Amino acid sequence: MVGDILRHLIAASIILTIGLILGYRPEAGILGVLAAFAMLIAIGFGMGWVFIVLGLLIRTPTTVMTLGFTFLFPLVFASNIMVDPGTMPDWLQAFVDVNPVSLMTTALRGLMGGGATLSQIVLALIAPVALTAILAPTALWLYLRR
Repeated sequence: MVGDILRHLIAASIILTIGLILGYRPEAGILGVLAAFAMLIAIGFGMGWVFIVLGLLIRTPTTVMTLGFTFLFPLVFASNIMVDPGTMPDWLQAFVDVNPVSLMTTALRGLMGGGATLSQIVLALIAPVALTAILAPTALWLYLRR
């Protein structure tokens, strides 16, 4: 898990550096960047448990990654990461509004831009906290059961 967190920090640093080179300036300054990085760590930590549990249930790494991303890709593509939800059909907008990926994206954008509200941050952290609360004990149980 520590390796995953380090990998997430390196990836976020590379993306931020490229953004800065291209002219992006976080309106919230260094504190907003640090807050966004802290949220990224929490999100990565919560998502990591999904793959740990899958790894304990399924023996081949390729199957674990395939199964994990089978569920992750629809959440990413049906979110507000790449497309403004206002351009989507009403039924898809309803899903995007409650999609955990959209909630996390909105909070991260707000933290970097200086406009994040407490409710955005809390909503964004519900999924990672719930995943950790449910899957960490599950992973321990699966590991000890072996």
